[in-house]
Amino acid sequence: MDVSVNKIDALNAVLTVKISNEDYKTSYESSLKNHRKQMQLPGFRKGHVPTSVIKKKYGPSILAEEIDKILNKSIYDYITENKLNILGNPLPIEDEKIKIDWSQPSDFEFKYELGLAPEILPDLPGRLKYTKYQPTINEALIDKQVDDFARRYGKLTSVEKAGERDMIMANFKELDQSGNVIIEGFNQSSTVSLEFITDKKSKRKLTGCKPTDTFQLDPRKISRGEADMAAMLGIDKEKAKHYINDVLMTVNEVKTLEPANIDVVLFDKIYGAGEAKNEEEFRAKVNEDLNKMFVADIDRLLKDEISTTLIKKLKIKLPDNFLKKWILSSNKKAKIEDIEKEYDRYAEGLKWQLIENFIIKDQELKVEGEELLNFTMELMGNQYVQYGMMIPEEDELKKTAQKVLSNNDEARKINDMIYDKKVMEYLKNTLKINDKFITHEDFTKKVAELTQ
Repeated sequence: MDVSVNKIDALNAVLTVKISNEDYKTSYESSLKNHRKQMQLPGFRKGHVPTSVIKKKYGPSILAEEIDKILNKSIYDYITENKLNILGNPLPIEDEKIKIDWSQPSDFEFKYELGLAPEILPDLPGRLKYTKYQPTINEALIDKQVDDFARRYGKLTSVEKAGERDMIMANFKELDQSGNVIIEGFNQSSTVSLEFITDKKSKRKLTGCKPTDTFQLDPRKISRGEADMAAMLGIDKEKAKHYINDVLMTVNEVKTLEPANIDVVLFDKIYGAGEAKNEEEFRAKVNEDLNKMFVADIDRLLKDEISTTLIKKLKIKLPDNFLKKWILSSNKKAKIEDIEKEYDRYAEGLKWQLIENFIIKDQELKVEGEELLNFTMELMGNQYVQYGMMIPEEDELKKTAQKVLSNNDEARKINDMIYDKKVMEYLKNTLKINDKFITHEDFTKKVAELTQ
């Protein structure tokens, strides 16, 4: 057997595998014997079917299977032994002039297209400076968080008329274009929260409403998108998408949320008994949590700036045509026009992954088993805090974390998160980074832009 690689350029190569009859003869004949032992055909006892019959009937498929095993092993071994840094997987090159006759065992030759990873040598720290954006945690932001906690643990009570942050329990009926109720149309009871209505005219119209009040209005202006409108009216999303008429809204009840008292009862519910003995200690813990809450977003913004700058500076090139073909072959549902549309984003992510892999290897970064468990526990603890819930006892949290890590996909994701964190720590300690504090509103806008 002969395996060789011919480099077309720095990013593309062709791998050739030549397999002679001697390379597969033994395994092929052994496989035929195994099939003969298990084979049972009409007119023959089990295990006594003549080899010639098996060869004629199943020989081609058995041969193809054996050749496939040899190919996979030889390609993997060659790439590993020669330390080829490839992207994706080898793609078979179809030659229309060559047709394989699996019924006639002979010498075979197979060619594969390879996409080679570019060599990356980041010049770190370099002369460039980076900005680390951070939100200013002021008293107003702490007040807002305290108010959110008080409302979250508050209680709903009925009131005579609706205020700007109240909830309206109402009935919605379908109207025709003339404003008449459609008898067989929808008739749904739902809740509308005035706090989240963004259309100012509709909000003014409903503010101050009382039970039994009726309104003819556009349901789009009091809901948040088609899915929310569909749920409010009790219709499917498709109907909501095409619905253009007004609705008749009848107020059944108005409720206001009475915030919980800012006292030790609330403190204990959020942080556990005795963790905050007075409002000053409570606000201090809220301040601490807010700082923790923004750490992930601060790092995301910094990572975006570093990755975008380094990718641009290093001018990394990829085997684009190969990668597009590989993505297409890996996903049978993918369409070439969709790949073209999303490829730039995919390529940027891959370039950053290559930079990260270089740093991981160069700095000999590793993730140990205990580290993976502790990180998962910390991750879950932060999620409890984020939703205003008490963090479970350590043993219970550990069991939950172990259950999460028993899922291989989840474990892989968390493992990647730790490597990502280690790379970012290295970059923070290596690059020239300036802190810049901005308002919470501006910080939130910057984070939102990352997801667009």
